[in-house]
Amino acid sequence: MSTRTTEIEEVRSSYESRFKSKLLFVLVAGGLLVLLALFSLGTGAVSFSFAETLKALVGEGSAMARTIIWNIRAPRVLTAVVVGAGLAVAGAALQSLLRNPLASPYTLGISHAAAFGAAFSVVVLGAGSSGGADGGIVFNNPYITVISAFGWSMLTVFIIVALGKYRNSSPVTLILTGIALGSLFTAGYTVMQYFADSSELSSIVFWTFGDVGRTSWFQLGIVSALVAPVALYFVYRSWQFRAMSSGDETAKSLGVNPERLRLVGTLLSGLITALMVSFVGIIGFVGLVVPHIVRRFIGGEERYLIPASCLVGSLLLLGSDTAARTVVAPIVLPVGILTSFLGVPLFIYLVIRGKEYW
Repeated sequence: MSTRTTEIEEVRSSYESRFKSKLLFVLVAGGLLVLLALFSLGTGAVSFSFAETLKALVGEGSAMARTIIWNIRAPRVLTAVVVGAGLAVAGAALQSLLRNPLASPYTLGISHAAAFGAAFSVVVLGAGSSGGADGGIVFNNPYITVISAFGWSMLTVFIIVALGKYRNSSPVTLILTGIALGSLFTAGYTVMQYFADSSELSSIVFWTFGDVGRTSWFQLGIVSALVAPVALYFVYRSWQFRAMSSGDETAKSLGVNPERLRLVGTLLSGLITALMVSFVGIIGFVGLVVPHIVRRFIGGEERYLIPASCLVGSLLLLGSDTAARTVVAPIVLPVGILTSFLGVPLFIYLVIRGKEYW
């Protein structure tokens, strides 16, 4: 009896230790995100101290600080936070649902469809041109580009879901369908570039550079209103994701419908990705790399993985955007370029060193 009690105590102690380490990781990530957001709000062509930034946020301090922080930097910072969280949670959900470490919104072809939609709006619908007041790129009607990018992305999602339903939602079917559609839309995007004139080509290339500085407060509200409930849904269903990790038959024995959960999860991941990409352009590797980073530290249990991925995704994208605004100041680099540069070596490192955690 004493031996049994000792074993129970050891198991309990081990569980509590793992729980505390995971909770500590989440708390540290959240604290770093707050500090980074304050730093980013105060960093730029005109810099402010932490005290000045905090005063501006509560409506005090100089009028210039309040104007710059609230009207220019706050929408950008919050967009980076929301989009980073959305891409990361979509990637974490897809990797768990499809049981594939390479699953992400980008590899499923959703971003490629958005790029084609943007090019289609510029070349066919006349949404973009060059030669603005400063000689730069302007969009005659940016919402046409947003609607076109979103529409083609959602078409891709519906095709993937429809074929998945037709083939009983096999993970392999969903991934291969996404890869095939991604190749198709890449070809279509190339055709649009070939037939575009110089001004249209400039607009197309400009849009594909992911940039979180494009959004307004209204657009940020639209993205946040969709990303937040989808992330909460994935957290709520996290135990079902965990059940599916042991196979569909095991999940069914526990009362989980794996086919329906896989289709709904893919649809919701595609929905938030399509919306985010249509507003900010293509930002690669966040949805692919962030879940792997989190698994490296706290394992793959979805009830911790999903919220932690949201925080780390926000950290990664906000940190990348802050660096993009400051590394070659006063030139502001598109954040999509920086995430690609950071994502490739980081992902290769995780593949080489992190096989054991998947």
